[in-house]
Amino acid sequence: MNSLPSLYISHGSPMTALQPGLTGKRLTELASLLPKPRAIVMASAHWLSRKPQVGASIAPETIHDFRGFPSPLYELRYPAPGSPELAEQVAQLLDRANLPAVINPDRGLDHGAWVPLRLLYPDADIPVVPITIQPELGPTHQYAVGQALSSLRDEGVLVIGSGSITHNLHDFGAGYSDERKAPYVLPFIEWIEQRLAEGDVDALLDYRRQAPGAERAHPTDEHLLPLFVALGAAGPKALAQRIDAGIDLGFLAMDIYRFN
Repeated sequence: MNSLPSLYISHGSPMTALQPGLTGKRLTELASLLPKPRAIVMASAHWLSRKPQVGASIAPETIHDFRGFPSPLYELRYPAPGSPELAEQVAQLLDRANLPAVINPDRGLDHGAWVPLRLLYPDADIPVVPITIQPELGPTHQYAVGQALSSLRDEGVLVIGSGSITHNLHDFGAGYSDERKAPYVLPFIEWIEQRLAEGDVDALLDYRRQAPGAERAHPTDEHLLPLFVALGAAGPKALAQRIDAGIDLGFLAMDIYRFN
């Protein structure tokens, strides 16, 4: 099997599962262009820990980690199998990179994982192994996590980081819309796209100081950190392809990146 790319997906609101819009279209298109992976390793912004953890459930439950949404959303399930064997391999790769990991035998799939996966692979027939993000350790750490997992791509494993290219929920109710976008969104996503196109990893790892509007785009950076997992997993000199999936609510940019 040829080496797979790695992906960064902006997963948006849980409502994307019911109203997939442009994001759903783009993910469906993307899946049609990719070889079907034998398994998926998923780093979601909604599973956080101080040290790396790896989910090893045989049958990960669908976690509805949100409140106040329409009842049909809570009825959705994504019954993909897990893979304890792959989870053990992931933990060993992290251990060898001096990033010791803990196996979590019970972890399911939060909405940062199952919402985009339902759109990519609706048959739910590909094993999924979730891994945590360490928000206190920053981009350089998450980049190293991705690097440690890079060899999995040669084994038919798709490494995905799931977050949001901009994520400032304080802007709910601020009057932004499709017609009136938050002023920081376009400069920030354009800066990310340019740095990725240039392969300027150092600037990206220092994005909070260098990117325009970084603290507005990400008051906390757990939703951008999965990008660095995907970037690290892509290997050196990876080519970044931006897939524009629009800007929801005028402030949630839904960019998807494919790293070849």
